[in-house]
Amino acid sequence: MRYLFWVLLFFSFPVPSWAAEYRATPDKPLQAQIERTQSGDRLMLAPGRYTGSITIDHPLKIHGAGQAIIDGQAQGHAVTIDAPKVTLEGLEIVNWGRNLTDLDAGVFVTENATDSVIRNNRLEGPGFGIWLGAVSGVQVVDNIIRGDTKIRSQDRGNGVHLFNVRDVLVEGNDIAHTRDGIYIDNSSQSFLNRNELHDLRYGIHYMYAYDNHLEDNLTHDTRTGYALMQSKRLTVLNNRSVNDENYGILMNNITGSRLQGNRIEGIRQPVNARGEGKISGGDGKAIFVYNSQFNEFLGNRFANSDIGIHLTAGSEDNVVLGNAFIDNRQQVKYVATRSQEWSKDDSGNYWSDYLGWDLDNDSIGDTAYEPNDAMDRLLWRYPAARLLMNSPAVLALRWVQQQFPVFKAEGVKDSAPLMTDPTRDEADT
Repeated sequence: MRYLFWVLLFFSFPVPSWAAEYRATPDKPLQAQIERTQSGDRLMLAPGRYTGSITIDHPLKIHGAGQAIIDGQAQGHAVTIDAPKVTLEGLEIVNWGRNLTDLDAGVFVTENATDSVIRNNRLEGPGFGIWLGAVSGVQVVDNIIRGDTKIRSQDRGNGVHLFNVRDVLVEGNDIAHTRDGIYIDNSSQSFLNRNELHDLRYGIHYMYAYDNHLEDNLTHDTRTGYALMQSKRLTVLNNRSVNDENYGILMNNITGSRLQGNRIEGIRQPVNARGEGKISGGDGKAIFVYNSQFNEFLGNRFANSDIGIHLTAGSEDNVVLGNAFIDNRQQVKYVATRSQEWSKDDSGNYWSDYLGWDLDNDSIGDTAYEPNDAMDRLLWRYPAARLLMNSPAVLALRWVQQQFPVFKAEGVKDSAPLMTDPTRDEADT
């Protein structure tokens, strides 16, 4: 009886299922080799070219043990992930379809792929690189994504496209020659960190996104670094835009957001622009703020650009403190009917062209900094008149406005300009 008791006790517990490891070879269809695995198994791909698209419909770890190439043969998606907890790692994925209407992608992630990981892969193709639709908990980490330069940029897919996702991490990716680097549409509570984005239309593009986090990314040589549009409660921290054209940061209808510690430098508009998507005759704006209210701009650095900050279309009631405006051809462009105060509690921003003094040595200028006047309005309306910007006549007219405030236009005023650059240490590192 005692022996029977122990036998019954042993068989009353569930039998553990041990994950198996399989090895795939390129001489057989990869889809068939996937179908022989079970949930939780690991599939190692030997070096070689695996032709034809694949679909992963159960939890599985696929690892490229060397130079394993998945070739989509220019049709549809190369890889479809349609199950939770799938890991795709160490692969080269190439030659998927180019039909953007059908959302052709190197890796297409469905709503069933919760908690999947796409890591350390290289993708190169014409359509979308990685498409995530209506899914949560996915990680896209340390991938290299390249578009097809033989196709016009507007006809390429985005590097990583997030549609209606939640709690997604996109981190450490290197994306170039797609249309936009990372595009986020109708998505929330996702994190974009430490990505490098270059040779694109927009590096990072938000549309109708809420409660998202953007930190430590780098854009360069794009036509716009960060396009933030129609979104609320974005947290934009410590990002860099270097030598982008048109805009470092473009904000269109953004509210309740915080931009802090960002470094935007060298945004120029070519005088004689040529090529796809180029704009001739404009200005390169470190940050352009359009119809955006109730945001915080704290401790950012806007430097060496045609315009440091341009605000228009009702972009009022924003907090602008502790920023540094360094050697921009024009520090501020603002035309509106209400004055804006950019200081609080006896502290404002740093302006490299501030000509005031600090007699009491409290590190705050004794006179206010007012970057806009009626002459600015004239020069904005008639760009050809910029040749006269520093002429004796213009300087005399500006002196008259300072002496007789009745002639002064509504604009930006910093009543407590900083005497030292609060971002200098970060910029030198």
